[in-house]
Amino acid sequence: MEKIAQFQDTKQRILAVGESLIVNRGFSDLGLSEILTTAKVPKGSFYHYFQSKEGFGVALLERYFADYDERLTTLFANESSSMRDRILSYFTYWREKSAAHEGHNSCLAVKLAAEVSDLSEPMRCTLAEGMERITSQIAQAIKLAQADGSVSAQKDPVELAETLYSMWVGASLVAKVKRSLLPLDLALQQTELLL
Repeated sequence: MEKIAQFQDTKQRILAVGESLIVNRGFSDLGLSEILTTAKVPKGSFYHYFQSKEGFGVALLERYFADYDERLTTLFANESSSMRDRILSYFTYWREKSAAHEGHNSCLAVKLAAEVSDLSEPMRCTLAEGMERITSQIAQAIKLAQADGSVSAQKDPVELAETLYSMWVGASLVAKVKRSLLPLDLALQQTELLL
């Protein structure tokens, strides 16, 4: 039992170190040796858990989206404010997190969407599935906000969720290119108007 926990710790350490390095450097530019050296694990350990760097990328994204789903579920379940306010706090946090990283987006999905979508079909599919789960949660939150009257019922919740998420992913990429938070500030203003 202790050995299984040790293996899981090693796998999680490789994934956590890999995420940190990839958010700062990118997936293609990062070699396995740097990940393994930073994680302080031998090469054999990597191949015990992942068949390839691409397999590692898929596992990394699966882990990222599982954590993301959990955080969104917790945020949207907090009944201390209206659902509209909870949705706005999600996007405000997105902007604040970018500001804390000096305009460099620390969102793994945004980082990898532009980089690996044309390079790896398995990673692209994992990104698409994860992003779909996020927009589904946002759509469900919008439905609840419409039910509590804090968001107009005139808009289709699924379309609005897709619009908002796409706008924020795009704004994050432009903010990264321009090294400016203005695109995210504008996205937040538009989000408030759309909601």
